[in-house]
Amino acid sequence: MANQQNGNSKDPKKQQLEEYTEESTGQFLTTNQGVKVNDDQNTLKAGDRGPSLLEDFIMREKITHFDHERIPERIVHARDSAAHGVFKVYDNKMSKYTRAAFLTNSSLETPVFVRFSTVAGSRGSTDLARDVRGFAVKFYTDEGNFDLVGNNMPVFFIQDAIKFPDLVHAVKPEPNNEMPQAASAHDTFWDFISLMPESAHMIMWLMSDRAIPRSYRMMEGFGVHTFRLVNAKGVSTFVKFHWKPLLGVHAVAWDEAQKISGKDPDFHRRDLWEAIESGHFPEYELGVQLVPEEDEHKFEFDLLDPTKIIPEELVPVQRIGKMTLNRNPDNFFAETEQAAFHPGHIVPGIDFTNDPLLQGRLFSYTDTQLIRLGGPNFHEIPINRTVAPMHNNQRDGFMRQEINRGRTSYQPNSLGGGCPFQAKMVEGGYNSFSERVDAHKVRGRSKSFFDHFSQATLFYNSQSGAEKAHLEDALSFELGKVQTVEVRQRMVGILTQIDVGLATKVADALGLQVPARPEHPVNHSIPADGNPQDFQPVKVKSSITASTALSMANTLKDTIRSRKVAILAADGVNAANVEAMRSALLAAGAVGEIIAPKLGTVEGDTGKELPVKNSFLTAASVLYDAVYLPGGTAALAGNGDALHFLNEAYRHCKPIAIDADALDVRRSTWFGEGETPGVFTGNAIGKLAESFMEGMKQHRFWEREKMGKVPA
Repeated sequence: MANQQNGNSKDPKKQQLEEYTEESTGQFLTTNQGVKVNDDQNTLKAGDRGPSLLEDFIMREKITHFDHERIPERIVHARDSAAHGVFKVYDNKMSKYTRAAFLTNSSLETPVFVRFSTVAGSRGSTDLARDVRGFAVKFYTDEGNFDLVGNNMPVFFIQDAIKFPDLVHAVKPEPNNEMPQAASAHDTFWDFISLMPESAHMIMWLMSDRAIPRSYRMMEGFGVHTFRLVNAKGVSTFVKFHWKPLLGVHAVAWDEAQKISGKDPDFHRRDLWEAIESGHFPEYELGVQLVPEEDEHKFEFDLLDPTKIIPEELVPVQRIGKMTLNRNPDNFFAETEQAAFHPGHIVPGIDFTNDPLLQGRLFSYTDTQLIRLGGPNFHEIPINRTVAPMHNNQRDGFMRQEINRGRTSYQPNSLGGGCPFQAKMVEGGYNSFSERVDAHKVRGRSKSFFDHFSQATLFYNSQSGAEKAHLEDALSFELGKVQTVEVRQRMVGILTQIDVGLATKVADALGLQVPARPEHPVNHSIPADGNPQDFQPVKVKSSITASTALSMANTLKDTIRSRKVAILAADGVNAANVEAMRSALLAAGAVGEIIAPKLGTVEGDTGKELPVKNSFLTAASVLYDAVYLPGGTAALAGNGDALHFLNEAYRHCKPIAIDADALDVRRSTWFGEGETPGVFTGNAIGKLAESFMEGMKQHRFWEREKMGKVPA
């Protein structure tokens, strides 16, 4: 009212806020101190393939600010689930390559804590977002903690850590309206990606079914970067780390993932927790790809490029040990939420390379934990404490728990008897690998990093027909959510560099034209004074046209352990067949749960009461791996919820078993009668159970997708 009386109709609060409003249109990029930035694309390095330099004030300011943007939630990997377990190496053969005891001494059993996560969403987001999954393992070794901080995809979006804040800002909810949550299907993400051709390979992984895993127990893990192993003689071997799940690598359908997000956003959390509680302990084998130092430059890609894999046809993965997750956390916050991982937590026998993404992470993770966990003593939180003895001259700070005796907190000293002593290498002291570095300080990127498309093409060519179709649909879905046509068109141009057929299918779904000839996208990872011709992407002809390891169609399909089967029932159900099927499933390690029109019990044909696990109101087909319809369930032929349950399971290509005397119900479904892949019928319960369980080992019958969509 006062403003109106004074003739000033402007909102005073809005006016106050406008004084702090920043508009960057038409402006030069600067540091927070107002210094104009010449190169925002590359970290300062000792040579274009050399280590990143601590003096890079631009990179440090940018990442420090980024690391402290959210309090206290993690900026990325906020949505998580975790478990305790153990790791044991199979034999002592790795001593040829490393002196790390937990990798060379088969008599040791090393405790581990594993944290799985999604990347983009907040703590309250769904488990089933299309996203990268974090796969971080903390080894509590006798020589100190080693953190293998990886993902379920072996490559990453960017090549240099200085671009990480840009990537995450692009994929996070847009800052003007804080939407969408936990989704990459929006303009800012694809605007960034379409201008960064180095992301092409990672986009193929992200748009594949790898981005919507069935379970944390059924996804691979990768260290992403090339690390070094160093043996007792100081000899270095390049290494890439892999986790191979013993249940195989499996995914859900995209339509299914979206529905699970509504039915149970804790689906992966619940799955991991319940599996461990029921004794179905997740198991993963640790694999390594080893490359001798002298072979560093023999490949058509650069080992230091985090957007590249080493195809297993060139360097096989050697499985050297097994990790078993056998205990759930006692307290989510104290353990899962306070766990502090860091790729810089290493032990003697393991070292870094000059991968510029890894080099930036070595700075960023400690910086992040300082703000998240309140100060420099985050290592004293129980979940982070090393099991190895800890003695040093670090003192004080927020939340200090260690009570240090004595008067000396410096080194060297004589008043404390020189303690704590430095350890010689033979006494277990850490020695960094002696790598020769002789180069100029530059902001640049090695030209060996400029091939952005050959491995993206390799990944696409390695997929099965169903996987290719899912990838094409994913790109069409994501880009279909983008409102800016120019961004969509740029992405079609990028896709022509990967596969023209793929680009054509996506363009058609978007109502766009494919360029008459493949476009050569501009590389935006260049400094302001750089010559664009010197930074053009190149496409190297790959010596591998397809890799079997890249397709989930080639995964293990020999078990149904811990799979969940919905048994649809109603009063009058054939109780003997229900019990026989449940017994057969239980013997194979799977679980059969009765779903009925209401909770309580159903009365079997012999009068026996069978307990109901869920009703059609509280359960859904998307929460189960397979469905069994026993005889004596004719009443379900007129139950819309039961028919929807069956139709939806069929649409998502799941195994379905139907007793011969339940065919009236089947005739009421969309898929009706006749031979259908993955739908098993029979009279003899033993034989039906056997064929059904063999079908469950296949996980899905994706060929059904070619037969038309179910209206479910």
